[in-house]
Amino acid sequence: MKELELKYGCNPNQKPSRIYMQDESELPIQVLCGRPGYINFLDAFNGWQLVTELKKATGLPAATSFKHVSPAGAAVGLPLSETLAKIYWVDDLGELSPLACAYARARGADRMSSFGDFICLSDVCDADTARLIKREVSDGVIAPGYEPEALELLKQKKKGNYNVIQIDPDYIPAQLERKEVFGITFEQGRNELEIDEEFFSNVVTENKDIPESAKIDLAIAMITLKYTQSNSVCYVKGGQAIGIGAGQQSRIHCTRLAGQKADNWWLRQSPKVLELKFKEGIGRADRDNAIDLYIGEEYMDVLAEGVWENIFEKKPEAFTREEKRAWLDEMTDVALGSDAFFPFGDNIERAHKSGVKYVAQPGGSVRDDHVIETCNKYQMAMTFTGLRLFHH
Repeated sequence: MKELELKYGCNPNQKPSRIYMQDESELPIQVLCGRPGYINFLDAFNGWQLVTELKKATGLPAATSFKHVSPAGAAVGLPLSETLAKIYWVDDLGELSPLACAYARARGADRMSSFGDFICLSDVCDADTARLIKREVSDGVIAPGYEPEALELLKQKKKGNYNVIQIDPDYIPAQLERKEVFGITFEQGRNELEIDEEFFSNVVTENKDIPESAKIDLAIAMITLKYTQSNSVCYVKGGQAIGIGAGQQSRIHCTRLAGQKADNWWLRQSPKVLELKFKEGIGRADRDNAIDLYIGEEYMDVLAEGVWENIFEKKPEAFTREEKRAWLDEMTDVALGSDAFFPFGDNIERAHKSGVKYVAQPGGSVRDDHVIETCNKYQMAMTFTGLRLFHH
């Protein structure tokens, strides 16, 4: 297959639309089910690059949950704790394969943003992962292959119209990449930068202790940022992104957005949230929405009389600001990556509120000394990579 006609481009009025190889070679993909669209393929190809790099960097199966050409979550296949399995709504599925754990983590980090995602898997999709995917609201999946049982499960989704793409894992793209904007062709060398342990060798703070586990988390942060619309900041803990801030014009807004997502991830693990008693028949998406409101400033939207009765078996107590802050103070050892330098120390001040201990950023700001000083105030370890990771 040398080209594939698409239903339309980014919007229904943008026709005609297709994907094809400029050198007239075969496309490196097969569509096994469904009819993927323009944005689906943008998500699929960006996400595939992300998970293959995560797998190469960590040696573990990797998954990402993509929405609107940025990851909502990314993770490697580490086992799930009882608490994580519960907040990701997979505690009823038993022990999961490493790949399924990777997707549960990627989907679960920010379930509100992942609703209707495109899934990218580094390894052949197994039955465990397919069972997890089958019950979530999603647009499609790309993987290097599918076990027969997994493919049959996925073909049952969306009445047989779920998008299932298989990609050739040996495909190597050309070194030059091009795109057109306003009829003008842009050309650049592909960003082939490899993020490995040496990437974090220039530690500029008083605290120079970055353990191997933190280096893995920093690598996950920076690889995720490499495929996130800039400006972007990523918080990572325990092998998964827990907060991604994408596409903000101001870096502090990016840091705040990603930090709030990281805080929500941690708040969902608090006893007050774990003890919520939902009414029977309330779906996962509705539970996610209720939790998001409950842990936020608009909690009365779900606790008001005449409302909570439709969601909970018993009216929950309000989660006070003081209780939330006390719980958030228990979140520690978080890694933070930024795709470009932090211009002010306010980014570090905000990161500290979300338990950040390890930071990776390019450096190069005229206020680097102030940023370093702020890290030293909180005994953070920060490395300057010297390399920007903008993605547009």
